[in-house]
Amino acid sequence: MSIDFGRAYEIFIENWSLFSYGIQNTLLFAIVGTVVGLILGLITGALRAIPEDPMDSFPVKILKKLARWIVGFYVWFFRGTPMMVQALFFFYLLRPILGWTGFSAGLIIISVNTGAYMAEIIRGGIQSIDAGQSEAAKSLGMTTFQTMVSIIFPQAIKNTFPTIGNQLIVNIKDSCMLNAIQVTELYFQSSSVAGSNMKFAEVYFLEMVMYLALTTIATLILNAVERKINKTKTVTIKENCA
Repeated sequence: MSIDFGRAYEIFIENWSLFSYGIQNTLLFAIVGTVVGLILGLITGALRAIPEDPMDSFPVKILKKLARWIVGFYVWFFRGTPMMVQALFFFYLLRPILGWTGFSAGLIIISVNTGAYMAEIIRGGIQSIDAGQSEAAKSLGMTTFQTMVSIIFPQAIKNTFPTIGNQLIVNIKDSCMLNAIQVTELYFQSSSVAGSNMKFAEVYFLEMVMYLALTTIATLILNAVERKINKTKTVTIKENCA
């Protein structure tokens, strides 16, 4: 069995409008999922990383433990089950209540799923920061919230940026799982084209090339951003040492 590359090119040109629509939706789900997931990860990661303070009142200690348990369960559940299964379960479970479409459900599910992974990424980034910085902030009268937002979060994001960027690459590929709830992303469109042309090898070859192009472009952009961040960090260190 061989691939007819000439026919594959013809299929690509003839069905470009379908492929481009699928690419747009794939990028939309990947970007929204990563950005919203990062926000969820910052919140949940912070809750998991906040240490217990002996000076806390009893109700505060209970609230912290409860928050850690809820966040721990959230991370455990969404990291321990496939996103496709999550999509099917929550879509059909909540559709009678929310009346949502596969598109809106997909955006929420990929964001919540990504948030569980981001929580662990951010928690690791927070714990990698010298505790002395938090103590210095407290000595200046800053609250825990102010310390997190102004000092801890910016450094945690910088330290974990490569891993955060990698999650975007993962989301570009894993968005194909949302086709289970009729989301018209790249895989869904490619399957439709393959079914209508009966040229499965050629169409899925095209699909692989398109996914590879998307992830390669995203990787190049993320690498450029990372280099800029590292350059800025190096300049700041030199200025502080001068």
